[in-house]
Amino acid sequence: MGTSVEDVVIVGGGIAGLGTAVALKRAGIEALVLERSEGLRTTGAALSLFSNAWCALDALGVSHKLASYTPSLKNYVTDLDTGEVQEVSLTEANGDAVGPRTVHRKALLEALADELSVHSIRFSSKISAIETQQHEGSSIAIVHMENGTVIKAKVLIGCDGVHSVVSRWLGLREPVFSGRSAVRGLAVYPQGHGLEQNVRRYVGSGRNAGFVPLTDKEIYWFFSGISPAKGASLAEDPEDIRKEVLENYAKDLPPIYLDVVQHADLSTLTWAPLMFRYPWNVVFGNLSKQNITVAGDAMHPMTPDLAQGGCSALEDAVILGRHIGTSFVQNGQVLVVKKMSEVLGKYVEERRWRVTLLITWSYISGWVQQGGSGWGMKFLRDTIFYKFLFLKMVKYVTYDCGKLDF
Repeated sequence: MGTSVEDVVIVGGGIAGLGTAVALKRAGIEALVLERSEGLRTTGAALSLFSNAWCALDALGVSHKLASYTPSLKNYVTDLDTGEVQEVSLTEANGDAVGPRTVHRKALLEALADELSVHSIRFSSKISAIETQQHEGSSIAIVHMENGTVIKAKVLIGCDGVHSVVSRWLGLREPVFSGRSAVRGLAVYPQGHGLEQNVRRYVGSGRNAGFVPLTDKEIYWFFSGISPAKGASLAEDPEDIRKEVLENYAKDLPPIYLDVVQHADLSTLTWAPLMFRYPWNVVFGNLSKQNITVAGDAMHPMTPDLAQGGCSALEDAVILGRHIGTSFVQNGQVLVVKKMSEVLGKYVEERRWRVTLLITWSYISGWVQQGGSGWGMKFLRDTIFYKFLFLKMVKYVTYDCGKLDF
């Protein structure tokens, strides 16, 4: 089995992990990505990328690979209790002429992975333990693999998702259950769906459903709501998931939405609980220690109500890559281990408050939109949230993470 030594080891080959590896490669650092799955993880089918994500993709040099996806210009939000429809301009909210684009998760991951060498990603790699070792006054991370292999890393970055092994080693509090779960999938119309490139949402009575076209033949759709009663498990079989949505949770939604669900590609369906980390655990938690840190969901899991999980992960990748890469270049193309604690600390302080607010805004957005049908909640949702708070939230989302000029 043996022992190997790497400059940077990234645990997790999702958006944050691959993005960080690409950012580091721009600086001349060949990171090793350890992914426990047998291939690229595409759970979730698709995701919406706002302007902040496109800034990050520009910096990573891969935005052109996803340019074929059409921006969504408007969001039509239907109140399920009253039937009233609110029209929200996605371009005005973002402060630019281009709205968010919803892309296949697989296409995004492949765009990132294609930038890396064939040996950079090691699939079916499962970690059994993490420890640190002092060497010449500096800390080295020791990663023990289930197959007996030992990897020594000058820098260890956890991008291993909500249930991160690395964040647990750092002592971060575990993410908590939001009380809601979400179904996600793709609908396929072989002859074309004929719908405009706009987002349609249906909210209220504890539910938040919607869809947005991906291509002229595919539609990304979702449904989130209060999870089944305590003790009841979420359906796992795709046919059962679709049946639950159609016959139970969404049976009274408009026919256009039910038709989208009916056209679901069963191979893309997932039903999972929505988790998040309490904001104060991010503010006061150890997001880095010595030469170890976290990014993406491993740092800041959040509910999907502002569609910022993947977007903020891409921000992390660029900013973390810039901090490590700058140190590498300034020290003559050498990763100086004793400087890594300070370098990672600067990355953490740059990210801490932004992601804390994203977690908070996302949770509030979900709570308001899926709230009850009482007059107070209706007033909060229709008069205050959509006409004031939502625009504030989306403007906060607008963010430029900067370039990777090494």
